[in-house]
Amino acid sequence: MNCTTLILNIGESNYKDSISKAVHILKQGGTVAFPTETVYGLGADALNPVAVRKIFEAKGRPADNPLIVHIASIDTLDTIAEDIPPVAFELMGAFWPGPLTLVLRRKNTVPDITTGGLNTVAVRMPDNPVALALIREAGMPLAAPSANTSGRPSPTTAGHVMSDLSGRIDAVIDGGAVEVGVESTVLDVTSDVPVILRPGGVGVEDIRKHVGEVLIGYTDVEVGEGEVVRSPGMKYTHYSPDTRVILVEGESAVVRAKISELVESYSKKNMRAGLLITDETAEYVHADKMYSLGRRNEPEDAARNLFAGLRYLDGRNAGINVDVIIVDGSVKREGVGAAVLNRLRKAADELVEV
Repeated sequence: MNCTTLILNIGESNYKDSISKAVHILKQGGTVAFPTETVYGLGADALNPVAVRKIFEAKGRPADNPLIVHIASIDTLDTIAEDIPPVAFELMGAFWPGPLTLVLRRKNTVPDITTGGLNTVAVRMPDNPVALALIREAGMPLAAPSANTSGRPSPTTAGHVMSDLSGRIDAVIDGGAVEVGVESTVLDVTSDVPVILRPGGVGVEDIRKHVGEVLIGYTDVEVGEGEVVRSPGMKYTHYSPDTRVILVEGESAVVRAKISELVESYSKKNMRAGLLITDETAEYVHADKMYSLGRRNEPEDAARNLFAGLRYLDGRNAGINVDVIIVDGSVKREGVGAAVLNRLRKAADELVEV
């Protein structure tokens, strides 16, 4: 697969032109990466199986890994889903547009390739003006997983997209850095009690305020071979840089001491450690290459910095050249912090609990 990937910049002078070019590509069955509030997505017509197949081919994504369908208006929901329960509309009113994906009963208009062969479809409305304008102008729901090579850290800038997919997709809309930084929460509302299949930008505490009981249907490791993939992020390697990642979890002071010990240990072996750490830990531990997750008790900062930090420390072509990435896992676990720790555990080659 070789093509010239068009970079479409968004500004006052060329906003309409860039959206128009992207819409033309989508209507021709092409692929366009675009910003959402969570991460950059790789979009194609969700109802066109030929177009959707190009997403899988560009990413190298396994065919049984379902895609999330993005819409710009609740009025279009009945074209892709049916038997929508009242609780779903309650959640839409509270969190849409925003980083919450709802798993609903699928209509036959949605092709198998989009849903991974499931009888359900995952749907969300992104909280990003560029994404919403693109979907509205295209007049179609867009299937859009993260716009990265499958298994790599998710992209939070257009530069990240180009690093992975240049020459493999038709275009990318450069809308700057995203706001949230981790993917949406995925909530299955097809059963009597809603089930969270993936933690994300909306915390379980906020969901419970609207629906009461919620079950946790995910783990921080991939599901086993032969198990059904009910949501993106449940199976296969995710969020992983090429460089080895060690995640250190525990109380802050103990984590700080362990990270310092690991840095010294690798130094004695003439190996370089890169650190992805909280600001508090950075006051005590140092290495040649460091990237801040932000303040420990502000998980929103960690979410915004997580994937950018993993990509920065993995940047061998940019002269970073570390042998291992050591990550500070003392981030507050509430709200989006649960998603941060979930992504870190999936990215880690080794988990050290102290």
